[in-house]
Order: sequence, then C-alpha cells, then structure tokens
Amino acid sequence: MPDAIAHHAALDARMVAAARGLRVLSLASWPPESQHRFLSAFAAGRREMPEIAYPVLDFTEARRALASIASDADHDHPLGVYLIESARAWDATAQLLESLGTAAASEHAITLYGRPDAALPGGALTTCDAARHFIHIADELDPGLLADIEHPTIDAPKLQAQLQGDLDAYFGTRVVAVELDPGMIAKAAAGAYRVRLRSDARYSIHDREQLLQHEAFVHSLTALNGREQAVLPSLAMSSPRTTCTQEGLAVFAEQITGSIDIGRMKRVSLRIEAIARALDGADFLQVFEYFHDAGQPAAESFASAQRVFRGVPLGGGHAFTKDAVYLRGLIDVHTFFRQTLAAQRLPLCRHLFAGKMTLDDVRRLAPLFDDGTLAAPRWLPPWMERTGGLAGMLAFSLFANRIRIDQL
Repeated sequence: MPDAIAHHAALDARMVAAARGLRVLSLASWPPESQHRFLSAFAAGRREMPEIAYPVLDFTEARRALASIASDADHDHPLGVYLIESARAWDATAQLLESLGTAAASEHAITLYGRPDAALPGGALTTCDAARHFIHIADELDPGLLADIEHPTIDAPKLQAQLQGDLDAYFGTRVVAVELDPGMIAKAAAGAYRVRLRSDARYSIHDREQLLQHEAFVHSLTALNGREQAVLPSLAMSSPRTTCTQEGLAVFAEQITGSIDIGRMKRVSLRIEAIARALDGADFLQVFEYFHDAGQPAAESFASAQRVFRGVPLGGGHAFTKDAVYLRGLIDVHTFFRQTLAAQRLPLCRHLFAGKMTLDDVRRLAPLFDDGTLAAPRWLPPWMERTGGLAGMLAFSLFANRIRIDQL
C-alpha cells in the first residue's frame, strides 16, 4: 500500500474510534414515556408541554483526537480532504451532543444539516418552497386518491414478515434481520444488519416498498458496503455530514422505483415547514397542532413534532433541522444523476452505494475507485443494476425540464 494511502488509512481507523460514541439520534431521542404522557393528557383535553431530560455528555477526548486527525491529514490528497471534512463534522456533532437541551444545540444542528430556507441548486428556490409546493399539490388532490394511505391497515408483525421475505430473497440468505422494537417513537429505522419497526405501529399499503427501497436498499446496503472498505472503514458510519446525501438517495430510490406517493411527499414536506415555523418562534405545542390540523393522528403528530424538537429547547426559536435534508437531498441527488447521464458518466453513481458519502466525496474519490484503492459496492439495489431503465427515466427527465408548463 503506497505511503499516502497507508497514512490516511491509519488516520481513518483513528477517526472511527474517536467518533464511535457520537450517536446523535439515539442520544437525543425522547423516551417512549414522554409520548404516552402527552397522548394521555391530550385524550383528556389537555395540552401539556413535555419535560425532557438529556444526558450530560463530555467528548473532550474525542474532540482532541478528531482535531489531531484533521491536522495530520494531507489537504492536497483526496483521502486527506475527506478526513479533514469528516473530522470537523464529527467535532460539530460532539458539540451538539454536549449542548443537548440548549439553544446551542440548534445552532450546531444548523451547521450539520442546514436550514429549510437555504437555496436549492440554481439559487432561485429554497427547500421551504419545495415543501410548500408538495403540500399544495397534496391538498388539491381528490381525497379519494389518498384514502388508502390515510388509513393504515397492516400491523407491524405482518409487515415484518413481508420485508424479511423480500430481504432474504434479495441476499439469498439471512443478512439483514427485520425486528420489532416497542421502544421506538419513529415507525422504522435501519442499520447495517437490521431494520427495526415500531411494534405497535400500523402501516399503509405503500410502506412495504418504501421501507424496502429507503431503509434496506439504501441505508443498510451503504453500511454493509462501507464495511467492505479496507482503506476507509468510516464509510460504514452514519455521519451527520453524509445525512443529506443519504436521505436524498433514499428518497430518490423511492421515486425512481415508483414507490413514493404524494402522501409520503406531504409528510416529508410538513416536517420541513414545521422546522421553519419552529425557527420562527413556534413552540412544541404549536408545532404539534400544526401537524394535527394537517390531518395527522395525535400519535403521529407527536412523533413528527418531537423530530423537530429533539435535543433543543421546546419554547420556540430553535429546531433540530435534520428533516430539512430530505427534499434538498432528493433534489441534489436527482441533479447529480442527471448530470452524470449528460456527461456520459452514469456508472459514477454506483459509487454512491460503496459507503456513506457526500456527492462531493463521490466526485473526489472517483480515481481511487478506478484504481482499486476503494472497493466497488458489493451490493446494489435492483434499480441501480438496471442501468438502461434508469438512463431512460433520466433522459426523459432531462428533456421534459426544457418544456415550460407556464407557457402552455
């Protein structure tokens, strides 16, 4: 192994060790009891502000190690740039976790995930503009078109069995396990070797394919492929730095397979609008009411509102902005796919599945994939394997965008 590669591989191993305890979602998550208490009060006609206690954390040693890694990396080498940017992002993550429950946590979240009023590619529109577009479209549809998604009919054990069968058929053996988790507030989450479903949740007819494409074939596959990387094992880690691309790719996977629906787009968009309202001063109860007035059941409204306020004060003016990345990431990833097709470099998109990376990482590290320093993805989702069909969809998208609907 050349000296520069070996040097940065050693730094990456140090970074994996330093960042191992920096688990944002688990450390900032709310206990299930908070939801139970709130919903009991709500059923009795009361609106009670949750009381959330966060752990007091100190990551001084981890931050010192991350600073040393960034200092030792070569800023003229693509691996060095990756390590410098990653170490700095992990440092911001440590600062967020050390400030849980305070206004500073909101600022660190904005550093990591951005704001909903940030400009999209091209600069004319913002993420909030995109969210309001999808909310408006969904609200204008015939309610009959949304009937099947507004009334979930599938319980968690049934969906577990369906998804497990899908994944076992894909891998040819048991690689990723689908498990029921009674302690979750979210309805689903994925790691390298398991997909978790909330055991008391009910799911719509669209959820099976959405969860398969989003959770399993993006989040799980990129983690599994990242674990195949001898030089950069950090590519298996879920870093806030890569969240925008990861979630954008996951929603793009739903879109390109035809498994996303307008109700799903509305739910994602409502969260973005709710983040904007929280930053503008809305408190937890007002954000809960926003979701509830938009038609979400009380339990889902609580879960949606806690996503906006996890880790930050509940009184308004602050937000955990992670959910703002879903639409921005979708647009970024869709644009990336179309650019690679136009430049006759569509195979570059396969590298997105070799680990958890940003779009800039994919471009910057391309020569290291080409020379074998980094491993090509072992597993790809079926839609990525069918490059001809993917190219056909993207080619049509490129041309259709040249037609001005406002002039028809």
